Amino acid sequence: MKNLALIFSLFFITIQSQITLRITKLPQNTEDKAKLYLASNLNGWKAEDSQFEFKKNSDGFYTLLIPNQAQKIEYKITKGSWDFSETDEKGNGIQNRILENPEKIQTVELEIKNWSSPKEKKHTTTSNVKILSEKFNIPQLKTTRKIWIYLPPDYETSKKKYPVIYMHDGQNLFDEFTSFSGEWSVDETLDELYKETGKSAIVIGIDNGGDKRLTEYSPWNNSKYKTTGEGDLYVEFLAKTLKPYIDKTYRTEKQASKTLIIGSSMGGLISLFASAKYPTVFGKAGIFSPAFWFASKDLNKYLNVNQNNLKNSKFYFVAGKNEDETVAPEIKNMEKLLLKKSVPEKNIVVKIDEDGSHTEAYWKRELKASLLWFLD
Repeated sequence: MKNLALIFSLFFITIQSQITLRITKLPQNTEDKAKLYLASNLNGWKAEDSQFEFKKNSDGFYTLLIPNQAQKIEYKITKGSWDFSETDEKGNGIQNRILENPEKIQTVELEIKNWSSPKEKKHTTTSNVKILSEKFNIPQLKTTRKIWIYLPPDYETSKKKYPVIYMHDGQNLFDEFTSFSGEWSVDETLDELYKETGKSAIVIGIDNGGDKRLTEYSPWNNSKYKTTGEGDLYVEFLAKTLKPYIDKTYRTEKQASKTLIIGSSMGGLISLFASAKYPTVFGKAGIFSPAFWFASKDLNKYLNVNQNNLKNSKFYFVAGKNEDETVAPEIKNMEKLLLKKSVPEKNIVVKIDEDGSHTEAYWKRELKASLLWFLD
């Protein structure tokens, strides 16, 4: 009987230790059989995630139960795609919703004002962006991936060798048409930088794997999100398969000091890991709004134990105060760890902006300054 009472008590506590999100009002243009999802920093902002699907109750309300969290929750409601996400009454985009006290048991009632509708997207790549391969082989992951390449404006007319920048989430780098929620405009930014300074670089963009993104951009398993860490294999692909191919095929400066790796969110996490594991390959890392929280303990343990020499490595961190409240402290902690690993203070830039947000528009804005520092 005592064991039964204990089990019942634990079950009761588990049930109570939840946040209830309840959608009480929907716009008239919501289909009767619409499926609604929570896209948030809890699931890597996946627009359609069966683990975060609202259930329609007999009273007509949509409800979702999620466990209490230690971190602030930022989120939006979607109909399974970012083309159909919540907006204001006029169909304009809105700021992320924020749940300030996610550690408390509570019910949050939500009203959806309107839904976005797909806008006609246009291709925005400049003439010096090409598709290197639609299906570049990744033997480490037993898959293929689309690879983009940007060549400097003077590549065809010069005999120079160029630094190379490897960037994740290739869909979002050059082309509005393929972007998730706006592009970084990497090609336009580098064209502008070339006109102003004469500096440039080759950029290699690697598409993410869609629903495999969380898996491939973290080297460690995450039981909470039920992902198996394949980031180690992904980074091995970059260092041992893709880079040798690029160096053999194009006029590149092969040394680590001329090889950059840049990414945002989970891409920021994997960029930091890549530069730490292969400092003689990737000598510089641009880390934008990193999702260190996804693997904080594992990452800290890895850096504390890992004996690779980082004294020549350079790191550029970017984040905004309008992001998850853990982002800035995690970056500061990472800075301390890197200093302990003999990275010179002058080789680390930490930029925390008051108005910075977890968006492609913010990362696009901050890209040029990071490239100026890296290519100097």
